Parts: sequence; C-alpha cells; structure tokens
Amino acid sequence: MSAEDAMYRWRKMSPEERVATLADRRGRNLPWHWPEHRVSESGYYLFTAACYEHAPIIGLSSTRMAEFERELVKTVSGVCDNIFAWIVLPNHYHFLARSPDLPALFAALRLLHGRTSHKWNGEESKRGRHVWHGVVETAMKSEGHFWASLNYVLNNAVRHGYVERWQDWPYSNAAQYLEDVGRDAAEHRWRSYPLLDYGKEWDPPEL
Repeated sequence: MSAEDAMYRWRKMSPEERVATLADRRGRNLPWHWPEHRVSESGYYLFTAACYEHAPIIGLSSTRMAEFERELVKTVSGVCDNIFAWIVLPNHYHFLARSPDLPALFAALRLLHGRTSHKWNGEESKRGRHVWHGVVETAMKSEGHFWASLNYVLNNAVRHGYVERWQDWPYSNAAQYLEDVGRDAAEHRWRSYPLLDYGKEWDPPEL
C-alpha cells in the first residue's frame, strides 16, 4: 500500500481494524499512524498534505491562500535542491521537488504546519482545532513518473473544477512553467505523459 492510499484508507477503517493496524505497526517499530518514509536514491518526490477531514481551511480567503503559497515555497526552497511544481488548493497542496535530506524537509514542514495552525485558529477563534492531517511522499520511479507527476500537480486546479486552464489558478507555478518551457514543450509533455487515473484513489475530494 502506498503512503497516499494509507492516508485516506485509515479514515474508512472500523475501530477494530484501526486497533489491529496500530498494534501491527508498533510491533514492527513503525510510526503508529503514518507509513514509514522511504528514502529514494534519486531524491525526487511528490509531496502531498491535506487539511484535517479535508476542510477548506487554507481557502478561507484569497489572502490566506497567497500567504500560505509564499510560506510553502520559501520553506521548501530552503531545504530542497529544486522545487519543480507546486499548487495550493483550499484544502490541500502538492509539490514536486528534489530533497537530499528528507528528515530535514519533514521537520521544516511540521514547523510550517504548526505556525499556520496557530495563526489560523487564532484568526478564527478556534483554538484546539486540528488543522493538518499530515504530509506524505511518493518517490519518483522513472522519468515518465516524474513528468506525469509534474503534469498532475500543475493540472490539479483544473482537475478539481476551479479553473479551465492551468495558468488561471493563481496559487501555483503553472503560469511560470508555461512561460519558461513554452506551450509547445508543455503540450508535448502533457501528451507524452498522460495522467490517466493518476491520483484517483488518494486525491482529497473537494467540499
């Protein structure tokens, strides 16, 4: 089972299934609720994080969305060699990056989630609210997997029905990507590495 599958299937388990799963993970010295992070030799990963219960907490306002996008990119850029694609939606985000130090990146993201949780709960007078569900990574298995993942990230706002064109969603690097590589190259990569059912089983539903 992939990290993304486990992230969303946990919510569907019965109480008995959860107890059995946690007991198994404790017995193997694995994290209780999250699959163990698997370090990839290449260092290329797709990262996904969602708000708790998929509530659109990030999307309270356009100001919050823009501020969080800036903080996310700054945080990731500080610990990754390169961030190739990112997108922030009202209840989750994705980014594709090369991370030579996975523990350092997860530590930085935990701090980011802690800061934003405290700030947003204060703004909404909801102290104690659980804001984030966590972060999971998917290691890139091939060049094709990388390009399909990049297409997936940049197309995510279209996938969820927020806009009709990548570049119309302001909280991603889609417009910059199209400007940098050109439309012909972007279209070639889109056709060469189609999404098909990419993310079907684990992408957070919109509320």
